[in-house]
Amino acid sequence: MSKVAFLLWSPDISGGTNVIFEHATRMLQNGEDITIITDDKPNEKRLGWFPGAEKLTWMNYAEAAEQQFDLVIATWWRTVFYLNKVKAKKYAFFVQSIESRFYPEDEVTLRTLVDLTYSLQVNFITEATWIKDHLKQHFDQDAILVRNGISKTYFNNEIQPKSPRIDGKLRVLVEGPLNVSFKNTELAVDLCKQSRADEVWFVTSTEIGAYPNVDRLFSRVPISEIGSIYASCDVLVKLSTVEGMFGPPLEIYHTGGTSISYDVTGYDEYIEHGTNGLVSFSRQHHEIVEFINRLKDDPNELAKLKSNALTTARNWPDWESSSKEFNLACQQIIAVGSDTSVTLLQAQTDRFWLFYEESLRQPKQGVQATASLNSRYAHFRQRVINKLYRDYPAIFSLLRKIKWTVKSYLPGAR
Repeated sequence: MSKVAFLLWSPDISGGTNVIFEHATRMLQNGEDITIITDDKPNEKRLGWFPGAEKLTWMNYAEAAEQQFDLVIATWWRTVFYLNKVKAKKYAFFVQSIESRFYPEDEVTLRTLVDLTYSLQVNFITEATWIKDHLKQHFDQDAILVRNGISKTYFNNEIQPKSPRIDGKLRVLVEGPLNVSFKNTELAVDLCKQSRADEVWFVTSTEIGAYPNVDRLFSRVPISEIGSIYASCDVLVKLSTVEGMFGPPLEIYHTGGTSISYDVTGYDEYIEHGTNGLVSFSRQHHEIVEFINRLKDDPNELAKLKSNALTTARNWPDWESSSKEFNLACQQIIAVGSDTSVTLLQAQTDRFWLFYEESLRQPKQGVQATASLNSRYAHFRQRVINKLYRDYPAIFSLLRKIKWTVKSYLPGAR
């Protein structure tokens, strides 16, 4: 039995956290000693969206400092800066995307800081071919590739839908969090409403009580219920510009739907334009609307895409297979993986962070000064939001629901 710890930035519902929980819970079931380490241990209610997460051992960093692990795995660039706080035989970084791309291009210093985490002498695991290739090409890191699985229990073609699909009607679904620029969730809803789709449904991990221009809204839905939403819709419209392993289209494929997306990183792991989904290589708004209208007008093409998408789904591995591979990767790292000097790791990460903080203090001129002020405001605002979310979750939830309810009644919302 191996003692493995995952460093988790947030236990809240998200695609990345879902992947970590899928692996961690199955490794626990298979006899490994699994710990999740976070700044603050969550209560069971906060973990309720993922069955089994509450059975994992949860520690904060003070508690973890007293432990010795076989392997400690960072799971987000910020958690790399905490690796030196936990004692282990081996250290690894599970890279689910090139996370520097999550930030605006003018945030040069922050993007550089994130990229520097890929240069550290730790072991690497990733979930997508394009990430493995990127890490090798730009950082000379040999990452172990373990593709994500799919929960065939929650996503299959026999799930009872929330509302059955209707022949001759086109029901489209938008999935994603709000206020995350590279997810383009708000844009996807807007373009769906510009199309001739009969209904627009929206499922989001953001806690809201209302949203403009959608026929049905689902907020913070447990993973066990997502499949029934997918099974009700014909097409998922997902317009992310950055992804790791592009999961949601594959999920709707399992429930008999198809997808419209950009040529986002990771799409070509399984999406074939014109075969099982439609891909916008131009990323033009009008093309997305045209794709939706095309599927509304041509039920034969819609049926073909759906049929081929189901074939793609049948050939994709489940989480049991994927997590066995992930566990083998962990055992390989424990047995023969690269050793990490914790002293050097701490020295490097401390200096990386000091470099970033110092850059924020440097005086800027003209446009740069305005950009710097905006950046500082954004960081301050995010700290306030994070504190409110962490220390006063009930107030945070109420304020967010009020915000989106008010927006749904503003002029032009419907």
